[in-house]
Amino acid sequence: MPAFQTLPGFREFYPDALARRNHIFRVWRHTAGAFGFAEYDAPVLEPLELYKTKSGEEIETQLFNFTDKGGREVALRPEMTPTVCRLVGDKAATLKRPIKWFSIAEFYRYERMQKGRGRCFFQFNADIFGEPGVEAETELISLLVQCLCGFGLDEQDFYVRLSDRNLWFYYLEALGLDEPRSRAVLTAVDKYEKIGDDAFKPYAAQFGSALDPAIKEKVLAFLQIKSLEALETALAPFAATAAKLGARLDDWKKLLGNLSAMGLEKYISVDLGVVRGLAYYTGFVFEAFDRKGELRALAGGGRYDNLVGRLGYADMPAVGFAIGDMTFALLLEQRGLMPAFVQSPEVYAVIGGPQERLAAFADIHAIRASGFRVDYPMKEMAFGKQFKAAAESGAKLALIYGSDELAKGVVKIRDMAARTEQEVPRQNILATVRDFLTAA
Repeated sequence: MPAFQTLPGFREFYPDALARRNHIFRVWRHTAGAFGFAEYDAPVLEPLELYKTKSGEEIETQLFNFTDKGGREVALRPEMTPTVCRLVGDKAATLKRPIKWFSIAEFYRYERMQKGRGRCFFQFNADIFGEPGVEAETELISLLVQCLCGFGLDEQDFYVRLSDRNLWFYYLEALGLDEPRSRAVLTAVDKYEKIGDDAFKPYAAQFGSALDPAIKEKVLAFLQIKSLEALETALAPFAATAAKLGARLDDWKKLLGNLSAMGLEKYISVDLGVVRGLAYYTGFVFEAFDRKGELRALAGGGRYDNLVGRLGYADMPAVGFAIGDMTFALLLEQRGLMPAFVQSPEVYAVIGGPQERLAAFADIHAIRASGFRVDYPMKEMAFGKQFKAAAESGAKLALIYGSDELAKGVVKIRDMAARTEQEVPRQNILATVRDFLTAA
C-alpha cells in the first residue's frame, strides 16, 4: 500500500513545531487581552455568497469551495473579516460599543504557494467596531506594534507603513478626476512599487487614453511623501478649494500625535504607496514590514466602514488588521527570537519490580495532578538504564523506588543537577517535590 502524502500547501505540526506555533499564539493572546480585546471563534465553513458579496465573483478562484450534501454552495473560510462582520451585525443591538474582538484561527486559500504563504495558514485578527474616529486606528496600530514587540522585535526589525485611501480620493478629486478614474489610479498606485510604469497601462485601456502627464507627475510626487511635514506642504495649494483635504490632514495630525504620545513614532512611516488593493477599505490603511525587506508584508489592515452594511446589516464603522503566522514565524527564526522548546519531564521515576511500580503509581498520579510533568519507564528496566534515561530526559528530580525504600516507607529523591540524594517519607513526597520545583 503506498504511503499517503500531505496535500500541497498544507502543513503538519509535529510536537516541536506545534510548541513554536503555540508560543506565537500565547504571546498574541496575552497581548490582545492586555489591550482589552475579547476572543471569539466562528465556523470554518461559510456560505460561498458571503465571500462573493465582500470581494466579488472573482474570489471563487481562490477558494476551496463545493456544494454540500444539502445542496448549499459553501467554502472553507479564506479570511475572517466577512465572518466577524456577520457576527457583529447579527448581534449589534446587544453589543456595547466600541466592540473590540480578536481571534486566532486557520484559513484556506487555493493559490500559488511561495515562501511564507501556503494554502492553509493561521492568522491573528483584531477588529474594532462602532468607533468612527482615529482613536480606533490608534488602538489597533499600537496593538499591532506590541504584537510584534512582544517577541523581542524592535524598530530595527520592522516598521508600519501608514497610508490613507480617503486622502487619495480627496487629492485625486482636487486634481480633477472623477471616482472611476480615481479608482483606476489607485489600482495603479497599488501595483506601482512592484511593476513601475506598467501599472498605469490598464488605466489607458479602460478610458481610451493615458493619464494626463501633469496629473501623473503629481500622483508620482504624492507617492514620494514620507512625512507629515511633506504632506502638509503638498496639500497647502488646495487649502482654499478642498475643505475635505484640510479636514483629513487634521485626522492625520491627530493619529500621528496619538501614536507619538505612546512612544511609537519610531515604528511608523508615512507611506502613501500603501493603498491595500481590496476595494472595501475606506480610510486609513497600514502594513507592517520586515525592516530588512527580505520577507513579504508581516501584517496589514485598515478601516472598512461600509462592509457590515454591505452584508445586509446596519452600517457600522470598523477597523481591523491581521497577522499571518507563516511569514511572522520566518521573521522570528531569522532574528534568532524563536525559543528552543524542550518538552522534558520535571520528575523521572526510577522503579524496581512490580510491587515498587504499584507504589510509585500513586505518587506519580498525585504529582501529575498537581501540575508537574512526570515520566517513568513503561517496561521494567535495569536501574542503570533508568538513571541514564532520567539524565537524558532533562528531569530535575529522580524519584527512586527500590525494594529497600519500599520496605522503609520512603522514596529516595535525587537532585539531578547537584547529584545529591535524600530519603523522604512517602506521605511527604508530594510536598517535597512541590517545594523543590517551585523554588527551582
